[in-house]
Amino acid sequence: MPVTTLHFDAILFDMDGTLVDSTAGVVGAWETFAKTYPGLDVQNILSTSHGVRTVENLQKHCGIVDPKELEREATRFEEAIITTSRENGREGIVLLPGVRPIMDGLRGSARWTICTSATRAYGSAALATVGIDRPQTTVFAEDVTRGKPMPDPYLLGAERCGISPEKCLVVEDAPAGVRSGKAAGCTTLALITSHTREQMVASGTDYLVENLASVTMVPDETGVTVTITTP
Repeated sequence: MPVTTLHFDAILFDMDGTLVDSTAGVVGAWETFAKTYPGLDVQNILSTSHGVRTVENLQKHCGIVDPKELEREATRFEEAIITTSRENGREGIVLLPGVRPIMDGLRGSARWTICTSATRAYGSAALATVGIDRPQTTVFAEDVTRGKPMPDPYLLGAERCGISPEKCLVVEDAPAGVRSGKAAGCTTLALITSHTREQMVASGTDYLVENLASVTMVPDETGVTVTITTP
């Protein structure tokens, strides 16, 4: 199998669909909101909303325009992700394949962070649930005015790491996230965990693997050595 070895000054990870699988909770949250907002097509929403900030999804699908109501409902939605993730036999929020060894290897290094479309409250809770110690440099939805696919989250993540975006690797599972990383000037590694291979190829990603089980990351004084194994 072909092996590619690269070196980056910093790694910028997405969260949902990249490090953790919160599908069970997201389904539960939309089903909960369908009771308040009749007519929601939950299956259609699930196929198009991934990687986008909750406030933007609620604006689009629930028609919420008042800023204060939007903030309240976004908080309620993300709380529902946590509380419903184990209801009706759901598996809860879980780590995705290959994530644990990478997180263990990067522990103590300042050469990585997380740039997520999740709010601080939900993102922190989700990471704690699966045992990931979030970096202080983590970028949450509230930290940027424009979310993915705009470059702002990854530009801020690189800035907080003190690294030029061109020297960073973005790890993503959603086309919107890949476009965000590329717009920021980063190299991108896409995973096929929440979208089809065809969708991720179309996103224009630089590298593509099934999940992080095909990737190793070893930090050093100047950055992180990334090894990518492809079939």
